[in-house]
Amino acid sequence: QVQLVESGGGLVQAGGSLTLSCGASGSLFTITHQGWYRQAPGKERELVADITSDDNIIYADSVRGRFTISRGNVKNTWSLQMSGLEPEDTAVYYCNAAWGHGSGRYDFWGQGTQVTVSS
Repeated sequence: QVQLVESGGGLVQAGGSLTLSCGASGSLFTITHQGWYRQAPGKERELVADITSDDNIIYADSVRGRFTISRGNVKNTWSLQMSGLEPEDTAVYYCNAAWGHGSGRYDFWGQGTQVTVSS
């Protein structure tokens, strides 16, 4: 099992910046994905950014160029730097880690942290 804890959410004005951090513990040696997802009210959870064990990074089209995912200097941590925030970015953000790929993927989730962007 993998346990994830997020931090760093909050309230920010449009155009502002926030950084979310995730710390992982547990069975980490087989993690293949480290990422961030978000879920806005009334919408499905969606991928924000993901980095694989071989350093491939993907971003949602809506955040590319504004958000940056990176691994932390402390082992088994990663962060999401968000800039140019828009009201549409308001959501609960979830830290994600996964074993495997595709149909064999098994996901772990943090408890979520609220990000609210005011206009």
